[in-house]
Amino acid sequence: MQPAMLDAAILEKLISAAVAAPSIHNAQPWRYRLNPDTVSLEVRAAPERAPRYADPLGRALSVSAGAAVFNLRVAVAHFGWEPVVQLLPYRSQPDLLATVRLAASPADRAGRYDDGHDDLYDVIWRRHSSRSPYSARRLPARVLCDLTEAARGDGATLRLADPEETAWLLRLTAEAERRVSGDPRRLAESRSWVRDTGPYGIPPAVPPAALGPRDATGRLPMRGYLGPRPDGSWGDDRPTTPFATQPAIAVLATDQDRRTDWLRAGQALEHVLLLATSHAVRASLLHQALEWSDLRWSLSGAHPAPGHVQMLIRLGYGPVGPATPRDATAEALDGRR
Repeated sequence: MQPAMLDAAILEKLISAAVAAPSIHNAQPWRYRLNPDTVSLEVRAAPERAPRYADPLGRALSVSAGAAVFNLRVAVAHFGWEPVVQLLPYRSQPDLLATVRLAASPADRAGRYDDGHDDLYDVIWRRHSSRSPYSARRLPARVLCDLTEAARGDGATLRLADPEETAWLLRLTAEAERRVSGDPRRLAESRSWVRDTGPYGIPPAVPPAALGPRDATGRLPMRGYLGPRPDGSWGDDRPTTPFATQPAIAVLATDQDRRTDWLRAGQALEHVLLLATSHAVRASLLHQALEWSDLRWSLSGAHPAPGHVQMLIRLGYGPVGPATPRDATAEALDGRR
């Protein structure tokens, strides 16, 4: 079969799917480039847009890029090609995190490739973080099994923490929040991502507010972003409301902790989030403790199985989260060869 040919409309859809992926502070630290010779989309790091203090090693950047790669896989398959992914293909180009080649569909698929993810294509634009309280309703075992299998298929493990482990994870998350409040550089960086305009960051007042409320009990440490005022009061006017007393916290981990593992974790994360959305399960990410090296090692130490924690995911039933802004396709696509 002849190599696939792209038109401008499909290319725009592919890039739009990629930039819909989640990223820390909605920083969208990526850019994309089409290689017409190989009919491949290149996913490249844009470290100038990544949080400097919250992500000094670029781990969260790589996880975010991995999530974008998964969206590309879903979109490429949706339009009839087979997505062939290579992670970190060239040592000489460390900013090139992945390539997704649009391979011709196998002949026995009647000209259309199906990797089992096509039903997730429309979900890409419905997936939003929901930082609101969730109900006490438990996730069915069938849904948890689906999410676990999705993560495993992309090279990661996902497990629901038991109550004792959940309490420990939340204590580490609260400690991370406390540290940010006492670190002027990190606090200034956190505040800088709360933005009224532009395609990046978290809008503070989009109804329902993307920042979400604060837990009135203080049990669930949602990210504060704005931190305390000099008098000790919080620097924002978010309402307080009780959150669930027994939140469902899922732990996403990988066996190793290399850049390729970060990218795989991102693909697994987005697979889990899209599948959860398809089941009407809401999610928000508790990333704070992963931004401090000692706390991150403590997270992994609390994990009963060997491995490296890459993300904590709060899952449950509640209101749909609001959409946050995204970069325009033309801005995200780098026209250089």
